[in-house]
Formats: sequence, C-alpha cells, structure tokens
Amino acid sequence: MEQWQGYLRKDGRKGIRNRILVIYTVECASFVAKSIAAQLQHTDVECIGFSGCTDNAYAVHMLIALIKHPNVGGVLAVGLGCEYVQPEWLAAKAAEAGKEADWFFIQKEGGTVPSIARGVASVKNMLAVLQHTEKVPMTLSDLVIGAECGGSDYTSGLAGNAVVGSFFDELIDCGGTAIFEEIVEAVGLRSFLTGRAADKTAEAELAYTYDKALEYCRSVRQYSISPGNFAGGLSTIEEKSMGALVKSGTKKIQGVLKVGGMPPRKGLWLLDSTPDPYWMQFGITNPNDSEGLMDLISSGCQLVFLVTGRGSVIGSAVSPVIKITGNSRTYAAMNGDMDFDAGKVLAGTCTPQELMLELKHMVCSVAAGAMSKSESLGHKEYFIPYKYQDKTVGPAPCRA
Repeated sequence: MEQWQGYLRKDGRKGIRNRILVIYTVECASFVAKSIAAQLQHTDVECIGFSGCTDNAYAVHMLIALIKHPNVGGVLAVGLGCEYVQPEWLAAKAAEAGKEADWFFIQKEGGTVPSIARGVASVKNMLAVLQHTEKVPMTLSDLVIGAECGGSDYTSGLAGNAVVGSFFDELIDCGGTAIFEEIVEAVGLRSFLTGRAADKTAEAELAYTYDKALEYCRSVRQYSISPGNFAGGLSTIEEKSMGALVKSGTKKIQGVLKVGGMPPRKGLWLLDSTPDPYWMQFGITNPNDSEGLMDLISSGCQLVFLVTGRGSVIGSAVSPVIKITGNSRTYAAMNGDMDFDAGKVLAGTCTPQELMLELKHMVCSVAAGAMSKSESLGHKEYFIPYKYQDKTVGPAPCRA
C-alpha cells in the first residue's frame, strides 16, 4: 500500500499521526504535565518539555518546531509561573500554526490537583475536536524520514544501515525527503561527504560542518565510538564511520540543516546538531539516542529509523520509530522491541532489493496507522537539553 490517508495541516504539510502534546515549560511543572497525559491513557496524547528555569534559545526553538510538526494537532502548555519559557507564548505559536491550543500556570490554578483536572478537561476537548481533522491522500512523496544509529556492531554497516541507505535512495526517487545526522560519526570521510554535494553551497556547508566536528573531537580527545561498539566488532572510529555513512544512501546531499530547520526542498540532507565553535564549551554530540531522534523530528520527520546492531528499546514522542537491526540474533533476542530484521540479507535468504522493498512496505504500513513496536509498548522517550548554537558562523549560510 503506497497511498494512505494523512492529516492536512495549515502550512500544507501532512501528518501521519494526530497527536496532542502536553508541554511543561520548567521541571517544576513536569509532574502535573505527566500526570495529565497518564490519566488520559490515550495513544495520541504525549508529554514533552524543557526542564530549565532560565532562558535557552536552542530549547525554545526546538519546542516551537515540535509544536508546528505535522504529526501534532493540539498543544497544552503547562507552566509553574516563575520560569522564562512562557506557556502562553508557546500556545500562541500553536494557534498561529492552526493547532488546537491552551495553556495555564499551576500557581494560578491552585496547585497540583486542580491543575491536573484542568489539563485533563482541556485535552479531552481537544481530542473531540481533532476527530474532525481533514484527511487527505498521502504517498512517499509527502514523507520526511530521518535516520540515526545507536549501539552499532559489525552488522550495522553491512546490513542495517545499508538497507536504510537503499530505502533512502528509493524514497528520494519517489519524490520524498530523507535526513541523516551524526556528523561526528563521519570522521575520516570528509572527501566522501563533500564529493556528494549537490552544488558548491552544499559542498562548503558540508566541509565546514565536518571540520568543526573534527576539531571538537580532537580538542576533547573523545570520538563517537564506545565500548559497546568494540564488543560488537568495530575497531576504530574510521571503521564505524564507514558503516554509519552508508545509511545516507548514494544520492546527492542538498546541504546542511540545523536542529529545528525544515528542508527547503526535497532530497537528501545532513542534520548538524553540533554547536558552532564559539559555544563549544556547552557540548557537541547528542548525549543520548533520544535527543538524536528528537533533533530529526524537530526538522519535520514524520517517521524516524533507529539502526542498532546491539538492540534498543526506546521510541520517541511525536513521530513513530522503526528500529532496525542488521543482526538477526539481536532481532530474535529482542523481537518484542525490534521492528525490522535486516540480517536476513547476510544469511542469504533475501536479496538487498527484496529487503529494501520489505522495509518500504513497513514504512507505508506505519505511515498508514499501523503501530511500530515502540508505539505499541508505549515508549515515548524524548530529551531536550540546554545547548547553544550560533547559526551565523561559517563560510556558507547555515539553513534554519
């Protein structure tokens, strides 16, 4: 099934889910917000938020991008009353984007119990309204799909990432958009990246992004390879990088996106989640897979892949996660969590083309409403950190 019904949004984008986000704007409001979502026990109600009390442009920019996401139909913003990130402002952004929107301060509602009651009533009203959201036909050309690795082993580059790369080529041929990230897992592959640039602007963006990430890795003497990678059969960052880049496929790279930036045109894009040099002291790499997935989702991905040879149990808020492994033993051991076994191609039981078509069928099925394993289990992990990013630094314009 390569056509299904999606949810039409005010900006013309189409969602594959019709979700309500309960957003807390400070850690002090997180219990109330999570309790609202928990009491409703609805698959389309999710809680996300930002824990910081002080202002942070990166986190605010990311929250706004998630509010505007095509999979989101409504937003309830919950604040305590003291914080910099104002729930009223986030609700206004949601309303401007054509979403159902509401907000309140816990201090003004009278505390925990009345705030939870107020929130539950508000979200129930939104759920009733969203039942009437206009539905329209969707195909692969309407999709933006992201991919990242987590817990790689020797099968990731050979099968897991390889099938994603083949699917990305197919997606782009069908008129869709693909986003890959983890520039710190491209160490040693500068010429491979720049050689695939779609034009001179993209080449300059890719070169700058690579050089920036490599300089940071050198300065802290830390590269993106872990004990788990060694145990899985990877020996060096260069070896891991070769396998990691395979997930981007073979198409020309249109340029570099920043977190929360939307692809200005269709095709293949690299997402850069590393802060620019002036702010390097505040960190660079994604601290965990949950943030990496949220970064991709903030750039408009209606669906994301997590490729892992060693296995993972996480999902994500806002967009479904399809977890792919190139290791059939991992798939057998974690069948309740892993969605797709790419290891069959290593066993010789299918061809790479047959495997890609199987993944394509799964993507269309999940986009049409079938639940991924993480959705069925209720996994809705997210992580939004303090981070700084200066989009003006660099020889080429950084798209946002």
